Amino acid sequence: MGVRPDEILAESFRIIDAEAGAHGFGPLEWPIVRRMIHASGDLELARLVHFRSGAATAGVQAFRDAAPIVTDVRMVATGIQGPPRETLGIELYCALDLPGVSHEVESRGLTRCAAAMEHAVAAWPEAVYVVGNAPTALAVLCAAIRRGAARPRLVIAMPVGFVGVIESKEEAIALALPVIAVRGRRGGSAVAAAAVNALLQLAGGGGAS
Repeated sequence: MGVRPDEILAESFRIIDAEAGAHGFGPLEWPIVRRMIHASGDLELARLVHFRSGAATAGVQAFRDAAPIVTDVRMVATGIQGPPRETLGIELYCALDLPGVSHEVESRGLTRCAAAMEHAVAAWPEAVYVVGNAPTALAVLCAAIRRGAARPRLVIAMPVGFVGVIESKEEAIALALPVIAVRGRRGGSAVAAAAVNALLQLAGGGGAS
């Protein structure tokens, strides 16, 4: 008889707990970090994940309040588990799917993700924002927050890469609102989606812990 998926997940978490060792994360924070490590196979995340302004608690409450989720790219949206989100009655939007983005790119010379984020902020100023790919989208979101055009319930700041990535994350961490970020160049769609999935489970959406 084969090993059941829940047994594999439980054993994976046990290994992560053992290899990560002592850490300073709280009881709501560690399940989020552990899911991110599981999604990436990267224990270095235990050193790089940063929670600001009670972000874990804020994220759980936002999802219990059925706050919508807005992602920068479709890969992040695809990785967010449907059943837990639907159980909580949460809508999911990808900024790139909003109308008018192509016109902004052509007329103003913005990246598609930056233009899309401007539209998303106008449509959902108090959503949970999840950036797992595009630092330009995160920079636009941070600028909107600073000028008072948006007040997200939570920002998950995890773009990956080499240009503008570190700067955009540090800009997000400096905001006076709840932020979960991966410092440095690491991050990505799978890691960002894993953080959301952990929060959905903690909020009562069911699924693996």
